[in-house]
Amino acid sequence: MPDLAPGRHSARRLIALLTDGSPEGFRELHHPEREFKPDGPLSWQGYDAARARAAARTGEEESVVCGTADIGGTPAVVIAFEFGFLGGSLGERTGDRLELAYEYARTHRLPVVPLVATGGSRMQEGMLALTQLQRVARQSMLTRAAGLAQIAVLRDPTTGGGWATLGAGADVVLALPGAQVGFAGSRVRPADADPAAYTAEAQVAAGAADAIVRPEALRETLALWLRLLSAGADAVGTADTADTASTASAVGARPTEAAPPPPPSPLGAAPLPASGWDAVQSARVPQRPRAEAYLDAYFTRRASISGDRCGGTDAGMACGFGERAADGQTVAYAAQLGTATRPAGYRTAARLIRLADRLGIPVLTLVDTPGAANDADAERQGAGAAIADLFGAVAAARRPVTTLLIGEGGSGGALALAAPGNTWATPDSYFSVIAPELAAAILKRPESEVETTADQLRIRPQDLVELGVVRGIVGCPQPSRDL
Repeated sequence: MPDLAPGRHSARRLIALLTDGSPEGFRELHHPEREFKPDGPLSWQGYDAARARAAARTGEEESVVCGTADIGGTPAVVIAFEFGFLGGSLGERTGDRLELAYEYARTHRLPVVPLVATGGSRMQEGMLALTQLQRVARQSMLTRAAGLAQIAVLRDPTTGGGWATLGAGADVVLALPGAQVGFAGSRVRPADADPAAYTAEAQVAAGAADAIVRPEALRETLALWLRLLSAGADAVGTADTADTASTASAVGARPTEAAPPPPPSPLGAAPLPASGWDAVQSARVPQRPRAEAYLDAYFTRRASISGDRCGGTDAGMACGFGERAADGQTVAYAAQLGTATRPAGYRTAARLIRLADRLGIPVLTLVDTPGAANDADAERQGAGAAIADLFGAVAAARRPVTTLLIGEGGSGGALALAAPGNTWATPDSYFSVIAPELAAAILKRPESEVETTADQLRIRPQDLVELGVVRGIVGCPQPSRDL
């Protein structure tokens, strides 16, 4: 078969690229094929002939190839779509294969990697084809409930129900550059539709996919993601995930005894502030260490997620998973980067915390924001609901969460990311119910009293320890307070 453009590789060719071409690297799942009456369940004239031509052209009997593969040392169930077989469309036999693949993944506790390239549901099977999306959605949710990761790769094209289930429904969504991605396929869009809106790049910009990955980097990228997201699978028990209703009612219950990740060591050599206003000024120094420096020091390798899956991204919130430098443990992270956090940032952080919780992975959060974005667009984007959702995600987390305050802690927009009872502070940070300038304005005090107001708010790190707001100050000899 000729070597196709990266987005249009055959299913077998792509599997070979991911397994380095090793014959032992992929083991196909075998299953009985359901019997169709002539020309399929709808007796669609010519359907048998179309399937026969597709099989002769591709060497496949259906539009998906399913099996187990070792990708960079981590075993996974791989679902590879063959677009050359009737446009990678989903029919009843496709649904059978997908269901078997997900069941195998749960039985053997393996992550699932859908390599999606599909035009949607198969018209020659009508509504019976469309209802396969319900089967796929159920299998995906059962696998999610079992605490197993799903990492999708969007190829060209990924449209229709395949995008709306196997693609967009995955935990992490990667895409090949230039791939056509969208619910509407090219032949059913409005005539005046902007084609740029139906691309992988547009989906990343809209927060519906996490990253663009070049084909030559795909195997290494998938290997990293599989290693990171499979780290906590053994810690997720059947009882922990089987009943989502009982799980939701047990807020705060810890299904494992995993220790919380330690807070990062302080970067820089800032002394403890003498006054509240000194604390504010120290936290606002442009040159002080920011979250990226802390993440680089804490992790040897990391991979980022992006987007709130609701149409938004926030460059001021960094989320992802990394291998801790001290012991190689996988830790999820959500870090504010010093700007006012937008609603999409809060929703992305909540998504990260819930994903880590489901996969049995502890979380580190870094707090550094003057507060939540308060412009009109932020209100229209649901700032209050987004902050409430993050408060809820942190409160309901069953895996350990550790927080380090590394700069400004501005009001509820900062507190939403903080772990109750396990928040620490750096010497060059402060936490306040509101910025001292705004507090003075609310109290109708003149500008000359801002510094006095900062002292009265008791926002210094050492004040926060005394008040019981934080457990301790990293890098300082002061005794910590266990809450």
